[in-house]
Amino acid sequence: MKDGLRAVFSFARLGALLIKEFIQMRRDRVTFAMMLGVPLMQLVLFGFAINNDPKSLPAALVATSSDPYTRAMVSALQTTGYYRFDHVAQSAAEAEFLIARGDVAFVVTIPADFARRVERGDNPQILIEADATDPAVASGAISTLSTVASQALLRAQGTQEAAKEAARGQLDVVIHRRYNPEGISQYNIVPGLLGVILQMTMVMMTAMALTRETERGTMENLLAMPSSPAEIMLGKVLPFLVVGAVQVVVVLVAAKLLFGIPFVGSLTLLLSSVLVFVLSLVLLGYTISTMARSQMQAMQLTFFFFLPSLLLSGFMFPYRGMPGWAQVLGEIFPLTHFLRITRAVMLKGADFNAVAAEIGWLAVFVVAFAGAALLRFRRTLD
Repeated sequence: MKDGLRAVFSFARLGALLIKEFIQMRRDRVTFAMMLGVPLMQLVLFGFAINNDPKSLPAALVATSSDPYTRAMVSALQTTGYYRFDHVAQSAAEAEFLIARGDVAFVVTIPADFARRVERGDNPQILIEADATDPAVASGAISTLSTVASQALLRAQGTQEAAKEAARGQLDVVIHRRYNPEGISQYNIVPGLLGVILQMTMVMMTAMALTRETERGTMENLLAMPSSPAEIMLGKVLPFLVVGAVQVVVVLVAAKLLFGIPFVGSLTLLLSSVLVFVLSLVLLGYTISTMARSQMQAMQLTFFFFLPSLLLSGFMFPYRGMPGWAQVLGEIFPLTHFLRITRAVMLKGADFNAVAAEIGWLAVFVVAFAGAALLRFRRTLD
C-alpha cells in the first residue's frame, strides 16, 4: 500500500523538482529581473509620476504694458498653480509659434488698453488660448479662470468688499480652446495610437528576429555567410519597414473614416517622421534580440521597455502632469517625441520648423540603436 502511494506521490521527488526549478529560475536572470522590476516600476510610475490634474503648466504672456491691473492678472493666474509664465512673447505670431510647437499650453493676451478700460469700467477683456489637443490638460486650468481673474481685478481696484457683486461682470475672460474646441478625446487618443501600435509590433517582431535564428539552429548558417554585421542587420530590419508602412496606412485611413480625426498638416512631413520613427523601433528591437537568449526573453525585454514608454510618453496620462524627473525619463523614449509630431502635424498643422527638434531626436535614436546593435552583434560572434 505504502509502496503504491509512494509511486504516485513522493515528497522527496517533489522537493527535488522544486530545487531544480529554483536553480533554473536563478539562472534565468532576465525572467527573475522582470519578476521584481515590473511590479516596482508600476508602483513608482502609478504612485508618483501619474497625475490627471497637471499643475504648473507653461504659459506665454502677450502684453505690451506692465500696469498694476496686468500684473494683478498674471499674479492671480500663477497663484492658481496651473499657470507658469516662463515665456514672454513680443508678438501674437511668436506666441502662435510657441503653442504650435508645444512649448506652452496656454497663451494669455492682455490688450494694451486693458488698464484704461478697467478704470473707465468699459468691459475689459483678456484672451486665453489653450492647447486643447489633450482635453485633460486644459480642463482644470480653464475651470478656475473666470472667478480667479475677476477677484484679482477687484482686489487691484480696491473694490472687492464694496462693489463685489456690481463689478463681477466687468471682466470678460475670452477662452479659445485651440485645435480641439469640442474637447473630443479621440482627437488626442487616435493620433497617439499610431505610435503605440507601431512600437508594440515593430519592436516585438524585430526583437525575435535574431533569437528565432538561434532557437532554430540556423544562426550558424548566417555566420557562415560572407556577410557583415551591418548587412545581416539591414536584412533583418528592412522587411519590417514594409509591415510598418501597411500599419500606417490602415491607422490613418481608420482615423479619418471611422473617427473623423482632422488632418490639417502635411502628409509628406508626417510620413517622413513615421519612417524615422519606425527605423528607430526596428533597430531597437534588433538590439534587444542581440541581448536575449530566447524568444521568451525577447518578449520580456520588449515588455519591460514598452510599459514605461506607454506611461511616460504622454499617451495615457498628461505628460506635463508628471513630476520633473518623470518628464526627463520620458524624453529617452522615441514614442514621446513621435506623439508630439503626430499631434502637432495632424491637429495643429505644424510645419517642419515646429517639429524639427523632435525629428532630430528620432534621428539620434536611430544612430544610437544602430551602433548598439552592431556592437552587440559583434560580441555574439565571439
